[in-house]
Amino acid sequence: MLTEPQSILSRPSLHVQLIDHLRQMIVEGTLAPGRKIPERELCERFGVSRTPLREALKVLASEGLVRLLPNRGAIVHALTIEELHEVAPIMEALEGLCGEIAAKHVSDEEIDSITDLHLRMVSHFRAGELQPYFALNQQIHQALFIATRNEMLQTLYRGLSTRLMAARYHANISPTRWAEAVREHDEILAALSSRDAQRLAAILRSHLANTLSTVGDWLRNQDHEQILHRA
Repeated sequence: MLTEPQSILSRPSLHVQLIDHLRQMIVEGTLAPGRKIPERELCERFGVSRTPLREALKVLASEGLVRLLPNRGAIVHALTIEELHEVAPIMEALEGLCGEIAAKHVSDEEIDSITDLHLRMVSHFRAGELQPYFALNQQIHQALFIATRNEMLQTLYRGLSTRLMAARYHANISPTRWAEAVREHDEILAALSSRDAQRLAAILRSHLANTLSTVGDWLRNQDHEQILHRA
Protein backbone atom coordinates (compact mmCIF):
# COMPACT_ATOMS: atom_id res chain seq x y z
CA MET A 1 0.00 0.00 0.00
CA LEU A 2 1.12 3.56 -0.73
CA THR A 3 1.06 5.49 2.54
CA GLU A 4 2.30 8.91 1.38
CA PRO A 5 -0.17 11.82 1.56
CA GLN A 6 -2.32 12.57 -1.45
CA SER A 7 -0.69 14.91 -4.01
CA ILE A 8 -3.27 16.45 -6.33
CA LEU A 9 -1.57 17.66 -9.51
CA SER A 10 -2.35 20.92 -11.29
CA ARG A 11 -4.03 20.50 -14.65
CA PRO A 12 -1.94 22.68 -17.03
CA SER A 13 1.12 20.45 -16.80
CA LEU A 14 -0.55 17.31 -15.51
CA HIS A 15 1.02 15.00 -18.10
CA VAL A 16 4.57 16.16 -17.43
CA GLN A 17 4.09 16.27 -13.65
CA LEU A 18 2.59 12.80 -13.60
CA ILE A 19 5.50 11.35 -15.57
CA ASP A 20 8.01 13.10 -13.30
CA HIS A 21 6.29 11.91 -10.12
CA LEU A 22 6.08 8.31 -11.32
CA ARG A 23 9.69 8.34 -12.53
CA GLN A 24 10.84 9.60 -9.13
CA MET A 25 8.81 6.92 -7.34
CA ILE A 26 10.48 4.26 -9.49
CA VAL A 27 13.98 5.66 -9.01
CA GLU A 28 13.60 5.91 -5.23
CA GLY A 29 12.01 2.47 -4.95
CA THR A 30 8.52 3.53 -3.81
CA LEU A 31 7.42 1.58 -6.87
CA ALA A 32 9.74 -1.42 -6.56
CA PRO A 33 11.39 -3.34 -9.43
CA GLY A 34 9.35 -6.29 -10.63
CA ARG A 35 6.19 -5.17 -8.84
CA LYS A 36 2.86 -4.45 -10.51
CA ILE A 37 2.01 -0.76 -10.61
CA PRO A 38 -1.11 -0.08 -8.47
CA GLU A 39 -3.09 2.03 -10.92
CA ARG A 40 -6.13 2.58 -8.71
CA GLU A 41 -4.04 3.79 -5.76
CA LEU A 42 -2.00 6.09 -7.98
CA CYS A 43 -5.13 7.57 -9.54
CA GLU A 44 -6.48 8.34 -6.08
CA ARG A 45 -3.16 9.73 -4.90
CA PHE A 46 -2.73 12.15 -7.81
CA GLY A 47 -6.39 12.90 -8.46
CA VAL A 48 -6.40 11.65 -12.06
CA SER A 49 -8.34 9.13 -14.12
CA ARG A 50 -6.76 6.00 -15.55
CA THR A 51 -6.43 7.52 -19.03
CA PRO A 52 -3.71 10.10 -18.19
CA LEU A 53 -2.05 7.60 -15.85
CA ARG A 54 -1.79 5.00 -18.59
CA GLU A 55 -0.51 7.60 -21.05
CA ALA A 56 2.23 8.45 -18.54
CA LEU A 57 3.06 4.77 -18.14
CA LYS A 58 3.48 4.48 -21.90
CA VAL A 59 6.12 7.23 -21.79
CA LEU A 60 7.94 5.48 -18.94
CA ALA A 61 7.76 2.23 -20.89
CA SER A 62 9.49 3.96 -23.81
CA GLU A 63 12.23 4.98 -21.35
CA GLY A 64 12.67 1.39 -20.22
CA LEU A 65 11.42 2.00 -16.67
CA VAL A 66 8.10 0.18 -17.06
CA ARG A 67 6.92 -2.96 -18.86
CA LEU A 68 3.38 -2.98 -20.25
CA LEU A 69 1.77 -6.43 -20.12
CA PRO A 70 -1.25 -7.10 -22.37
CA ASN A 71 -4.42 -7.33 -20.26
CA ARG A 72 -2.30 -7.40 -17.08
CA GLY A 73 -1.39 -3.77 -16.49
CA ALA A 74 2.17 -2.57 -15.98
CA ILE A 75 5.12 -3.60 -13.85
CA VAL A 76 8.27 -1.74 -12.89
CA HIS A 77 11.16 -2.96 -15.00
CA ALA A 78 13.83 -4.81 -13.03
CA LEU A 79 17.31 -4.25 -14.44
CA THR A 80 19.30 -7.46 -14.99
CA ILE A 81 23.02 -8.12 -14.98
CA GLU A 82 22.78 -9.06 -18.65
CA GLU A 83 21.26 -5.69 -19.53
CA LEU A 84 23.90 -3.91 -17.50
CA HIS A 85 26.69 -5.69 -19.37
CA GLU A 86 25.11 -4.72 -22.70
CA VAL A 87 24.63 -1.07 -21.80
CA ALA A 88 27.88 -0.43 -19.90
CA PRO A 89 30.37 -0.26 -22.82
CA ILE A 90 28.01 1.94 -24.83
CA MET A 91 27.55 4.39 -21.98
CA GLU A 92 31.28 4.48 -21.25
CA ALA A 93 31.91 5.38 -24.90
CA LEU A 94 29.27 8.12 -24.73
CA GLU A 95 30.75 9.52 -21.51
CA GLY A 96 34.21 9.64 -23.04
CA LEU A 97 32.91 11.38 -26.14
CA CYS A 98 31.02 13.83 -23.94
CA GLY A 99 34.22 14.74 -22.12
CA GLU A 100 36.18 15.30 -25.31
CA ILE A 101 33.52 17.52 -26.87
CA ALA A 102 32.28 19.37 -23.78
CA ALA A 103 35.78 20.50 -22.82
CA LYS A 104 36.08 22.22 -26.19
CA HIS A 105 32.67 23.91 -26.24
CA VAL A 106 31.76 24.61 -22.60
CA SER A 107 31.32 28.30 -21.77
CA ASP A 108 32.59 30.11 -18.69
CA GLU A 109 28.99 30.56 -17.57
CA GLU A 110 28.35 26.82 -17.85
CA ILE A 111 31.48 26.04 -15.84
CA ASP A 112 30.29 28.44 -13.13
CA SER A 113 26.84 26.80 -13.14
CA ILE A 114 28.28 23.28 -12.93
CA THR A 115 30.61 24.42 -10.13
CA ASP A 116 27.60 25.71 -8.18
CA LEU A 117 25.78 22.39 -8.70
CA HIS A 118 28.88 20.52 -7.57
CA LEU A 119 29.26 22.53 -4.36
CA ARG A 120 25.60 22.05 -3.50
CA MET A 121 25.90 18.33 -4.24
CA VAL A 122 28.92 18.00 -1.95
CA SER A 123 27.05 19.75 0.87
CA HIS A 124 24.28 17.16 0.62
CA PHE A 125 26.87 14.38 0.61
CA ARG A 126 28.36 15.72 3.83
CA ALA A 127 24.89 15.85 5.36
CA GLY A 128 24.15 12.28 4.22
CA GLU A 129 21.19 13.44 2.13
CA LEU A 130 20.98 10.98 -0.73
CA GLN A 131 17.87 12.21 -2.55
CA PRO A 132 18.98 15.84 -3.17
CA TYR A 133 22.55 14.64 -3.78
CA PHE A 134 21.39 12.27 -6.49
CA ALA A 135 19.20 14.93 -8.13
CA LEU A 136 22.13 17.35 -8.35
CA ASN A 137 24.44 14.58 -9.55
CA GLN A 138 22.08 13.94 -12.45
CA GLN A 139 21.89 17.65 -13.23
CA ILE A 140 25.69 17.83 -13.42
CA HIS A 141 25.93 14.98 -15.89
CA GLN A 142 23.09 16.42 -17.95
CA ALA A 143 24.83 19.81 -17.98
CA LEU A 144 28.03 18.20 -19.25
CA PHE A 145 26.18 16.60 -22.15
CA ILE A 146 24.35 19.85 -22.90
CA ALA A 147 27.76 21.56 -23.07
CA THR A 148 28.67 19.33 -26.02
CA ARG A 149 26.10 21.19 -28.18
CA ASN A 150 25.36 17.77 -29.69
CA GLU A 151 21.65 16.91 -29.44
CA MET A 152 22.05 13.39 -30.79
CA LEU A 153 24.65 12.59 -28.14
CA GLN A 154 22.34 13.99 -25.47
CA THR A 155 19.40 11.90 -26.70
CA LEU A 156 21.41 8.68 -26.76
CA TYR A 157 22.74 9.32 -23.27
CA ARG A 158 19.31 10.10 -21.80
CA GLY A 159 17.81 6.99 -23.35
CA LEU A 160 20.38 4.69 -21.78
CA SER A 161 20.97 6.42 -18.45
CA THR A 162 17.26 6.50 -17.59
CA ARG A 163 17.15 2.69 -17.73
CA LEU A 164 19.87 2.51 -15.07
CA MET A 165 18.65 5.37 -12.89
CA ALA A 166 16.89 3.37 -10.17
CA ALA A 167 19.79 0.93 -9.75
CA ARG A 168 22.31 3.80 -9.67
CA TYR A 169 20.29 5.56 -6.97
CA HIS A 170 20.35 2.57 -4.64
CA ALA A 171 23.92 1.54 -5.44
CA ASN A 172 25.14 4.94 -4.25
CA ILE A 173 23.98 4.09 -0.72
CA SER A 174 27.36 2.40 -0.08
CA PRO A 175 29.34 4.91 2.04
CA THR A 176 32.66 3.91 0.46
CA ARG A 177 31.45 4.24 -3.12
CA TRP A 178 29.61 7.45 -2.30
CA ALA A 179 32.80 9.08 -1.02
CA GLU A 180 34.77 7.83 -4.03
CA ALA A 181 32.13 9.22 -6.40
CA VAL A 182 32.41 12.66 -4.80
CA ARG A 183 36.21 12.63 -5.20
CA GLU A 184 35.77 11.66 -8.83
CA HIS A 185 33.40 14.59 -9.28
CA ASP A 186 36.09 16.87 -7.85
CA GLU A 187 38.40 15.60 -10.61
CA ILE A 188 35.70 16.01 -13.25
CA LEU A 189 35.20 19.63 -12.26
CA ALA A 190 38.95 20.31 -12.27
CA ALA A 191 39.38 18.82 -15.75
CA LEU A 192 36.37 20.72 -17.06
CA SER A 193 37.57 24.00 -15.59
CA SER A 194 40.97 23.58 -17.27
CA ARG A 195 39.24 22.42 -20.47
CA ASP A 196 41.45 19.32 -20.56
CA ALA A 197 39.52 17.21 -23.07
CA GLN A 198 41.51 13.99 -22.76
CA ARG A 199 41.61 14.13 -18.97
CA LEU A 200 37.90 14.86 -18.72
CA ALA A 201 37.05 12.01 -21.08
CA ALA A 202 39.19 9.55 -19.11
CA ILE A 203 37.74 10.60 -15.75
CA LEU A 204 34.15 10.38 -17.00
CA ARG A 205 34.74 6.89 -18.39
CA SER A 206 36.40 5.75 -15.18
CA HIS A 207 33.71 7.36 -13.03
CA LEU A 208 30.95 5.57 -14.92
CA ALA A 209 32.81 2.24 -14.90
CA ASN A 210 33.21 2.45 -11.11
CA THR A 211 29.56 3.37 -10.65
CA LEU A 212 28.31 0.57 -12.88
CA SER A 213 30.58 -1.89 -11.09
CA THR A 214 28.81 -0.94 -7.87
CA VAL A 215 25.46 -1.30 -9.63
CA GLY A 216 26.50 -4.79 -10.73
CA ASP A 217 27.42 -5.75 -7.16
CA TRP A 218 24.06 -4.43 -5.96
CA LEU A 219 22.14 -6.39 -8.61
CA ARG A 220 24.01 -9.61 -7.79
CA ASN A 221 23.25 -9.08 -4.11
CA GLN A 222 19.57 -8.59 -4.93
CA ASP A 223 19.55 -11.82 -6.92
CA HIS A 224 21.25 -13.64 -4.05
CA GLU A 225 18.71 -12.36 -1.53
CA GLN A 226 15.85 -13.48 -3.77
CA ILE A 227 17.34 -16.97 -4.02
CA LEU A 228 17.67 -17.18 -0.22
CA HIS A 229 14.12 -15.93 0.18
CA ARG A 230 12.77 -18.65 -2.13
CA ALA A 231 14.84 -21.41 -0.47
